[in-house]
Amino acid sequence: MTSRTPPPTPPPGSPAPDSAPDLSHRRPLRRLTARGRDEVHRVATPLELLFDLCFVVAIAQAGVQLVHAVAESHAGEGILNYAMVFFTIWWAWMNFTWFASAYDNDDSLYRVVTLIQISGVLVLAAGVSRAFEDQQYVAVVLGYVIMRVALSSQWLRVALSTEGPERTMALRYAGGVLLCQLGWLGLLIVPQGAKAWLFLVMAVLEMCVPPYAERDHPTSWHPHHIAERYGLFTIIVLGETIAAATIAVKSGLDESDALSDLVPIAVGGLLIVFAAWWIYFVVPIHGHLRSNKQAFVWGYGHYVAFASAAAIGAGLEVAVEQAIGKAHLSTLAASAAVTLPTALFLMTVWLLHARHFKVGLAQQLVLPVTALLVICCTFLGEWAVLAAGLVSALAVAVGTTLTARMAAREARESPAAQESPKSPEPPESPESPESPDNEAGASSTAV
Repeated sequence: MTSRTPPPTPPPGSPAPDSAPDLSHRRPLRRLTARGRDEVHRVATPLELLFDLCFVVAIAQAGVQLVHAVAESHAGEGILNYAMVFFTIWWAWMNFTWFASAYDNDDSLYRVVTLIQISGVLVLAAGVSRAFEDQQYVAVVLGYVIMRVALSSQWLRVALSTEGPERTMALRYAGGVLLCQLGWLGLLIVPQGAKAWLFLVMAVLEMCVPPYAERDHPTSWHPHHIAERYGLFTIIVLGETIAAATIAVKSGLDESDALSDLVPIAVGGLLIVFAAWWIYFVVPIHGHLRSNKQAFVWGYGHYVAFASAAAIGAGLEVAVEQAIGKAHLSTLAASAAVTLPTALFLMTVWLLHARHFKVGLAQQLVLPVTALLVICCTFLGEWAVLAAGLVSALAVAVGTTLTARMAAREARESPAAQESPKSPEPPESPESPESPDNEAGASSTAV
């Protein structure tokens, strides 16, 4: 259960090495030291995948409660609770992900502490309904504190295994995270009207810990690994969106014969999710993650990307309930529950990913214009979701067409093509994804 490659086994008959093989990777307890940012074949571990799946349980609970709140015409309160609960889920996931990218040594203690963090998110998930319905945050805060204290213990292990600026950085992380937990406990005792304000203050303080801790010594996170981890979590969230929409449509068919009303929602929702996947993964973003400044903006911005992607599924459930007469809201409000998070997702992905790789005004405008058109689809009544799906799919088609035209133009204008237009082109050499040439190629593939 580790991405570290064990030492190669010598072929039969080869002379024995002068020294004994390094078996340190098999010890149950090892020093928690930084991994190299230039490691090859760095991939997500099975433990990280389990971590993601358990976190999606909490996201699903938050989505269910958001559906109930919007369907009962309490959208404002529901969105506020959703934003607060989703932050606790996302922030704990993100902090573990970046820590693991830099320090995952996969020893027994690391695994146990990670499993404790997983237990914390399950406690949090169990309390989501009470947080939405009764404003009782005991289980949510308890689960969050379990995850954060467990991560602090990992930073203390780093401090014990290192020295100098790296040790100072680890102690700043551990101390900052532990101090913030005292503030989160205040959510259990402050008056109801002050909870949202205290939450905002604590969220800002939490997000200030990483820049403060790493101001003198950045962690050695791995760009490829981070990009993969975020991509996998995006896939899982989109998968949860499809599952939620499928269950909603099935429920609607079981309780009503309004197949003609549900088909446009189902088709439109599927097109939205497919387009969201295509647009998110169209460019290799790891080449953009070169410094902490870029990484912080990109990583923090995914709060909106993840939250809006999960909210699309909740919106599709609301649209289904409204279509079969179960939701107490207008068609316009039900349509907005789908189109607004979809537009928000498109704009966020453009800001975080696509705009860094687009060439020319036409490519730059594809996603912003698509987001605007999706919002306009809100006013199309029962056809709003289908129209939003078609617009999203059209954005993919337009982006692909622009890419093909640019590639053809570059091929015609290249010096090699002008000198020997009839000679076959040699196959491309496997360049590093972080090289300037490869990034230039990636820029022409953005939707």
